[in-house]
Amino acid sequence: MPKRVVPEERRRRRRPTKSGRVLSETLIVETALRLLREHGGAGLTARRLGLALDCDPSTLYRYFRGMDELTLAIGDALIGRALHGWRPTGRWRADLRAVGLRIHAAYVSHPQAAVLTASRVSGRANELAADEAVLDVLRTAGFPLPETVRVYHAFIDTTLAFAALDAASLALPGAARRADEEMWRSTYARLSAATHPRIAEAAPLLATRMVTSAYPTALDMLLESAGNVLAQGVSSGSGRLR
Repeated sequence: MPKRVVPEERRRRRRPTKSGRVLSETLIVETALRLLREHGGAGLTARRLGLALDCDPSTLYRYFRGMDELTLAIGDALIGRALHGWRPTGRWRADLRAVGLRIHAAYVSHPQAAVLTASRVSGRANELAADEAVLDVLRTAGFPLPETVRVYHAFIDTTLAFAALDAASLALPGAARRADEEMWRSTYARLSAATHPRIAEAAPLLATRMVTSAYPTALDMLLESAGNVLAQGVSSGSGRLR
């Protein structure tokens, strides 16, 4: 006889764990984020997660088919945090800037989780909501569909790429991160103008700028470029890009 399929809701645990908590997908994701913060990516295992939740590791598979699915849920949770409380204002550039900065901030606030998830595509609810919001902002602003997709692609990949880059730096051991930052004030600042004239003249500014994220600058440049395209379409006589 074929094996009877048990619906997902019935697979989930209803009884509290020994510590009195009732398991849920949200609780598992929140606990996984804490373990990543405390132990890094290598510390996120079903066994360690089960210990933290006071349950048998096999119980986790009632909620997630495996650790990879949990990883996707973690990324989706970060996007959900970014979108929480955001509402479009009708000013497309300000709206996209706010969404981008929110997503970037949500990821870098959990650098170990960001390293694992920024390059993934989950297809989960929060990710879909973010994609729908960005596309709607662009279409409502008057971008034609091909240009909407082009700007959306650049916007989301730039946001996630900087999130991954900045998170990877933050996830380094403290000593390594400090050594990287100090390099701008030591090696670069001491280069001779005779051998490296451009670096030498820029060294004081490099020492200040290069230890911060370039994402806000890159985002503004991207939005400025998109705005120019929109303005060109309006000035061509159409009144509004379609």
